[in-house]
Formats: sequence, structure tokens, C-alpha cells
Amino acid sequence: MTDRPILFSGPMVRALLDGRKTQTRRLCKDQPPPGVTIIRKTIRPFGKEPYHAFERRTKFGNFGGEVPVKISRGDRLWVKETHARVGDNGDDHMACPDLTRLVYYRADDVQPELSRWRPSIFMRRQDSRLTLLVTDVRVERLQDISENDAEAEGVERDSDGWRDYLMPQTQCCASAVDSYRTLWDSINGEGAWDANPWVAAYTFTVIKQNIDQIEKVAA
Repeated sequence: MTDRPILFSGPMVRALLDGRKTQTRRLCKDQPPPGVTIIRKTIRPFGKEPYHAFERRTKFGNFGGEVPVKISRGDRLWVKETHARVGDNGDDHMACPDLTRLVYYRADDVQPELSRWRPSIFMRRQDSRLTLLVTDVRVERLQDISENDAEAEGVERDSDGWRDYLMPQTQCCASAVDSYRTLWDSINGEGAWDANPWVAAYTFTVIKQNIDQIEKVAA
């Protein structure tokens, strides 16, 4: 088991808090060339817990090398999100009346909007409030996502269907997969979905606690 940080946008943090998000997809660092696929193998070492490994296979079924996947089943991920610490803004008392807290979070729709937020990449481990326990890892093409998996990615329902993250004020999507397509392009840029890259799909359980507080509470 390894502890790792992971970044999420504001809408996806809200999905985690609401219990709508139990999956996330991240680009594989090394994209295999055309004609090469990726398979998952279960390794069962003697006297140890089984684990999954991924390898490339050519169109003839030949071994094409291991696929490095950074996150494994059993890892714990502490969520990094946009935030502010008490003292960052002169109107802390308005945005965060409970000044016994040391940090507050933009995903909570803090009002009034603050002049200074700390980007998620700068969040410290002790300021994280969400921990994800990884229960499954797959490697697949982005467009292989199912309707159920798209829902598990946390896309939101809209008045007439599913949210369009590229044009949220003017239209909606007919399916969760189409909604996820717009979410992916809104994060990764125009055409990112059409490229259909290989991604690592992580399934997890959400724990609404700081990663270092979990064991203390359990004790």
C-alpha cells in the first residue's frame, strides 16, 4: 500500500463529497503505437496477495513490454483541491466564519469569492479532507467507457438529461457517456476525446477524512 496525492477540479470534488464519484480516468504516460493492445494479468505470487499487471500485445499476440501503472489496488490517494488558509485573505471572517478551521475549500462554493486561492497542486497533505482507497485498476481506451462507468465518474444530471461541461448554460447531453466526453474535453482540451487515448481507470471508495486521521480514529 502506497500513499499518493491526486488532483481534482472543483466539480469533481463536489461529486466526491456528494457520493456520485467512485471512478477516475488518467492518461497513460506511454501510449502504445497503433495495432498494439493492452491486457491485464493477475499475478499470484506464492504466499502473497495477488495483484494485477499490464502488458502490451502486438496484433499477432506477441509480448510487447510491461505497461507502467503508477497507482495500484490498495493504494490510498489524498485529494488535492483549490483552497485557502486562514490568513490568506483579509475577509476570512466572511468566507469562513468558523476561524477555528485552518483551511477552507473553493469547491464548497465559498461566498464571497476570495481574491486569493491556492491552486490544488500546492495543497499540503495535512490540509486534505478526502482520501480515496483504490479497489480496482484497469487500462483501457478512453471511449470504451460504459454508461455505468460514466455515471461513476460523477457527471451531473441536468434538467433535460446530462450536463454539457463545454456549454453548461445552453444545452445538455443525452447520455452520461456524452456528458463525460464534454467533461474530458473541458479538462484536457478540444479533440482530447476524439484522440481516444489509453487511460488507467481507477475505482475507489471515498473516505471523508484526512488520510492521517483515518488510522487515529480507527485506533
